Formats: sequence, structure tokens, C-alpha cells
Amino acid sequence: MKILLIEDNLRVADRIRHHLSKQFVVDTAHTGEEGKTKALAATYACIIAELTLPDIHSQTLCEQLRGAQITTPILVISEVKETASRITLLDSGADDYLVKPFDPRELIARIHALLRRHPHGYNHHILSVQDLTIDINRRYVQRAGIPISLRRKEFDILEYLVANQGRTITRAMILDHAWDSAKQSWHNTVDVHVKSLRDKIDKPFGAPLIKTVYGVGYIVDAQPSAAPPPIATPVHTSHALTQTSAPAYPTPSLPSTQPI
Repeated sequence: MKILLIEDNLRVADRIRHHLSKQFVVDTAHTGEEGKTKALAATYACIIAELTLPDIHSQTLCEQLRGAQITTPILVISEVKETASRITLLDSGADDYLVKPFDPRELIARIHALLRRHPHGYNHHILSVQDLTIDINRRYVQRAGIPISLRRKEFDILEYLVANQGRTITRAMILDHAWDSAKQSWHNTVDVHVKSLRDKIDKPFGAPLIKTVYGVGYIVDAQPSAAPPPIATPVHTSHALTQTSAPAYPTPSLPSTQPI
């Protein structure tokens, strides 16, 4: 999942990005205009915005994004504690408000809560297709009951493909989802990661889940099909999770962190 962070304080932005990047792909903007441009150009699971940006107030930013039919959850962060400010932001289109300083673990928990509550978000953190199960929150994957260890990009690609199972996903779509937009990557980078992913989730089990759509990209299909379906607009990974019972393994305890 990709998060957009709009924060003008570079030090604070780096700290927030450091913590969020453990679970999300994070794009960063340092002005309201830059953030609005990115929000209109790409699909994000959540937008985090500082209340007072140098060129625009987050109230105006929320109103502009909602006016442009952007329904992505917006979480505003600020040192302002007044109730009136929170009410104004929520009435302007924000979905949540977090007062600084805050524990990064609370920020991540609030993001997950927003995704669960959002009308176009997911209602559960489990993805599944055939005998493969993905726990989004724990970043845990198993197939046929066997745990599979994946690297960061492998997990992000698999999550995206399974969330969009039945749809052909192009290499460009995968790049946009799994890589930071500030970093330049090439289509063959996707192919290298997909090959490594197949070696872990397909090859040992004899039944491939990831199929190649030659000249286009890849598809994960719940059932074998005679011909690949046409390319469709992808559903963001926060939109299409299948509810299943969570696998039985312990929930890891998060280490304590310094407030941001």
C-alpha cells in the first residue's frame, strides 16, 4: 500500500517516513500544492497532511481534494490541540486528526483503522487466493499452511496482484504501486522481482498462481482460465481484501518508540 505524506518540516517528515516505510510505500510532499498534485495523479491508501503548510492550510487542501472527488482517507497531524480546529478539519473532509507529539505506533494504528472504516477500503486485513494467505498487518504469507519469507518488494507485488486477482496488472501499474515515485525504476526490475517471487510461492508447490500476460504484465487468477482477461483498472490493495480467518500465529509486540 502507498501512503502520501505532506509535511513541510523535513526532519519530521524523515522521521515519519522512517516508521511508515516499515509497512507502506511512502511518497513525500513538502508543500500543499505538491501534495495536491500527487494526490490527483496517483492512487494512495491514505493521505497524511500537516495542518499548517507553507502555501496552504490543510482545511483548504481537504476541501480541494474532496471537490476533485478524491475519496482517499485524510489524516491531519498538528500541534494544535483546540477542539474547534479538529471540528473544522473534520467538517472540511478530513477523516482523522492526530495531535503532535505522537507515538509512531499510534499513527500506524490510526492508518489501519481508517482503511477499515473507509467506504472504499478493506474490512479485514487478510487476503487469500486458492491455498495462499496474506496477512497485511503482520506482513505474513503462507501457502498450503507453510510460512513463506518474502522480501519487502516481493511482498508488495504479491499483495497487489492478489488484491487484484482476476485482473491483468501491467508492469507500469506494479512500479507505481510498489516503488517510491521519487525513485527511477525500470520494467525489467519488476520481472526480476516476480521471478524471485515465483521461486518462493509457485515453484515449491507445483501449481503456479502468478501467470504471465505476454507483452503486458501479470495476473493472479483464482481459477485457471483458457485466455487472460482484458486489462482493467486496478483495485487498490486497500479495496479488495477477502475476509478469512486469520492464521494461528502470535501477534508480535511492537518496540517502544520516541514520540514524533
